[in-house]
Amino acid sequence: MELKGNTILITGGGSGIGFALASRLAKAGNKVIICGRRLEQLQEAQKECPELICLRADVSTAKGREDLFNEVAEKFPGLNVLVNNAGIQNRLPPLTEKQDWSKHELEIATNLEAPMHLAMLFIPFLQRQKTAYIMNVTSGLAFVPIHFLPTYCATKAGLHSFTQTLRYQLKNTSIRVIEIAPPAVNTDLGGKGLHTHGVDLNKFADHCMRHLSEGDEEFGFETSEIRRAAVKQATDAIFKQMNP
Repeated sequence: MELKGNTILITGGGSGIGFALASRLAKAGNKVIICGRRLEQLQEAQKECPELICLRADVSTAKGREDLFNEVAEKFPGLNVLVNNAGIQNRLPPLTEKQDWSKHELEIATNLEAPMHLAMLFIPFLQRQKTAYIMNVTSGLAFVPIHFLPTYCATKAGLHSFTQTLRYQLKNTSIRVIEIAPPAVNTDLGGKGLHTHGVDLNKFADHCMRHLSEGDEEFGFETSEIRRAAVKQATDAIFKQMNP
């Protein structure tokens, strides 16, 4: 991927991995639009990186996604990169206990429904561009789940599967499909202090920029790369047989 001269939309770009990528891409010579639900978070991101363009949007609802697409299509006709990064991770009681379904529902809507729906909305728009990209941020937990995050792991596994089929269906178009599969990264995902055991955010973001510049279509980092590579080795040949 050419890392300059693009117009890029990053969902959940006001903090964490989204902001780390947004700030690097903006400084590399791209027009970068970030969106999120919290206006104050977007404003803080813009203070730190004034080159960013901020849009308030709630991608957890169908209407929010449609409104976002319509606004971006009108204001940024040259947009050629969609980064589906927005995600939430709830630490919920074991499934043997009573559940608050609304929290599971929000996780599914944000982590899985949103990138699927946004891809469907943007594909006809992106096909008009000479070169375009859809990037989906999944997780090492898409390949090997952890027991105390069943819904989060399921959404990321679903997004990995969707990304594979999306890449196949778009292979003869101008759109390339990229999957970024982070390990645990030191961000506030799930709540403050819950990912302090993870890898350094800047180190991971620099790793992503390098792989994007090298044209890789799917990559992880450290533990997530081990999981991703193991699953890919085991399933690639079968996928090709099923999808000639």
